[in-house]
Amino acid sequence: MKLKRMYTLMAMLVMVALIASACAAPAAAPAAEAPATEAVATEAPAAEAAATEAPAEEAAAEAPAADGDVIEIEYWQYNFEARILAMDMLIEQFEAENPGIKVIHNSDIPYDQFRDKIAASVPAGVGPDVVTLYYAWQPAWVAADYIVPLPADVFPPEEVNTQFSPLVQASFQDGQLYTLPTAVRTLALLYNKDLMTAAGLDPEKPPTTVEELEEQAVKCTTFDDAGNYVIMGFPVAMSGQAHHWFREILLRQYGQAPQSEDNRTILWNASQAGYDAWNQLLKFEMELKTGDATLFDGDPNYFLAGQSCFQLDGSFRLGTIANNAPDLNFGVTEIPTANGVKMTFGSYWTHGITNKAAADPARMEAAEKFLKFITTPAAGTLWVAETGELPAQLEAASDPALLADPKLGPFAAGLPYAASTFLVDESVVRQSLIDAYDAVKLNGADPAEELDFAVQTSQELYDEFWAADE
Repeated sequence: MKLKRMYTLMAMLVMVALIASACAAPAAAPAAEAPATEAVATEAPAAEAAATEAPAEEAAAEAPAADGDVIEIEYWQYNFEARILAMDMLIEQFEAENPGIKVIHNSDIPYDQFRDKIAASVPAGVGPDVVTLYYAWQPAWVAADYIVPLPADVFPPEEVNTQFSPLVQASFQDGQLYTLPTAVRTLALLYNKDLMTAAGLDPEKPPTTVEELEEQAVKCTTFDDAGNYVIMGFPVAMSGQAHHWFREILLRQYGQAPQSEDNRTILWNASQAGYDAWNQLLKFEMELKTGDATLFDGDPNYFLAGQSCFQLDGSFRLGTIANNAPDLNFGVTEIPTANGVKMTFGSYWTHGITNKAAADPARMEAAEKFLKFITTPAAGTLWVAETGELPAQLEAASDPALLADPKLGPFAAGLPYAASTFLVDESVVRQSLIDAYDAVKLNGADPAEELDFAVQTSQELYDEFWAADE
């Protein structure tokens, strides 16, 4: 069954089930899963994982209209303390400026139940009017008719193109803008200053190019008498951020676009440049022996424990380090260039307007005003102060104080050139690259053949997705 038809059928089945019973039983989640790296990247506190689920009747019940002329709308996000507090602040400001609108903030749903709750509520016309979602979920949510295109007169595409980080282009689909974020995250290179000093390197001069990263990672790497790693220079974590590094960064740095402009064709192996980028990824572990990401309790714990010199990671990791390794002496620098090209990968949680809001003109207008408010530069500035994530708006991201911050600055500096490709199902794409890497590492498979197979696997997914349009 074609993916888009499957999403629609799932939504219809959920609606029938909801009508047939008084309970809002969770339906199956959309096929596009939140990436495993994203689940780790959010770094939710232990309290989030243990958060109790909102009562079913409360989650499914449509927010009643308030007395008089006040319109009530619902905003949903999963349970994550820092984002809840930041959104509460924005809602308070919004309601003060818009006394005719009341925003109900539902943030009690645990992360691992969030998509099921959306699947159970939106098709039945209940639940959120404005909802947060991971950008890679968007194709599935559009296919399932959970969210509607944002009105071009309220959210002009030309303004989004000029005022927001380039990675927000992933929110456009079939020429229409569906979602808009308050904040984004980029990748940068974290480095352990103490380990650099021990290796005879200058901790104030981290690598700026891939060649320098190779050289410094080799110098940082140490082994015991049995040949086991004691300190890793640079472990390539494919289940962490390294698959992004290859797909979104190295490919472009070597001159190969990840996929076609119409997002229908995977191009990782479309030229020798693609194979060269793949070989560069493999080189660190296979040839230079700078680390094994499966050791020392895995990514990112080896960096937090002071057992690796360099780590590719996102801005969200700063909070983890502050909480779990506050004494770690580390710095942050922009992703090293290759062939003179600066590039980084960005991802983000974004906001969309649901069919529930679109079905009522008054709700739709209120939802538009609220979404417009929480995506302003002022909202982005508040968000970075409260969550550590970066403003999606270039105006807020270019704040001199932010750029001067020794930890956040390198992440913010990458926003103007960050890339974020349209993804049908990030989990499948990610796994195809993990499998290809492991085949080379564990079985000595031919690198080119494994890249070809990864392309074939991902292309089959894309062909199935787009076939519904033909």
